[in-house]
Amino acid sequence: MFAKVKSSIFIDVLTLELVAPIRSSLRAILRDEQGEECQRMEASVPKGDNTVTWKGLNDLPYGIYTLELSQGEDEQKMRLVKRV
Repeated sequence: MFAKVKSSIFIDVLTLELVAPIRSSLRAILRDEQGEECQRMEASVPKGDNTVTWKGLNDLPYGIYTLELSQGEDEQKMRLVKRV
């Protein structure tokens, strides 16, 4: 595991906490319950920075999502809930 979210419940913004140094860019894909891609982000994280803030998620409908994170060959998935 190289990242975690501050809370599995979000409204408009997701904050990712990096628990391991990023060696390459961080890619994040947010999928809905049907597995359809809803949002995508790719970020280069400056050395020494341990958080990434993903803004602009206010257009997504409320519900359950899967966050797929990848960094080079490392991958992880998290289940999240968007609330009012």
